[in-house]
Amino acid sequence: MFPAAQIELAIEILERCRSRGLRLATAESCTGGLIAACLTDIAGSSDVFERGLVAYANQAKIDLLGVTPECLARFGAVSEETARAMAEGGLARSKVDLCVAVTGIAGPGGGSAGRPVGLVHFATAGRDQPTRHARSLFSGDRQAVRQATVTRAFELLRACL
Repeated sequence: MFPAAQIELAIEILERCRSRGLRLATAESCTGGLIAACLTDIAGSSDVFERGLVAYANQAKIDLLGVTPECLARFGAVSEETARAMAEGGLARSKVDLCVAVTGIAGPGGGSAGRPVGLVHFATAGRDQPTRHARSLFSGDRQAVRQATVTRAFELLRACL
């Protein structure tokens, strides 16, 4: 179901977490759970991966991850601030050590001049590290943007480990 390169990254992340005794969660919007699905495609992932939260709608971001309505109103769902709040909320609402969050515009519609299709904001929050942010602008159709987002999320997680 997933490209071999993504599976290899997922295996590496799980092995690094396992060797350090770390637990992992995801907080996903534009990927709709693909990051969690790729991680759980690997047998034995349950000893590392605790949960995947799909917060596609703004209300879900508020209810599941504690993103404030003020944050969403001021910065929008696709922003550094919201990605950071999602990652920190996922971390705070679970017993994990590391959470990765993604929020973006996969297309084909929904983009604007300031927030084009393919724009994705990422954040990682860890118990013993500062919250980190990254921004990417991917090209291609909806599937390409979502797949590129999964790969980039894994690369960011790897950098935290």
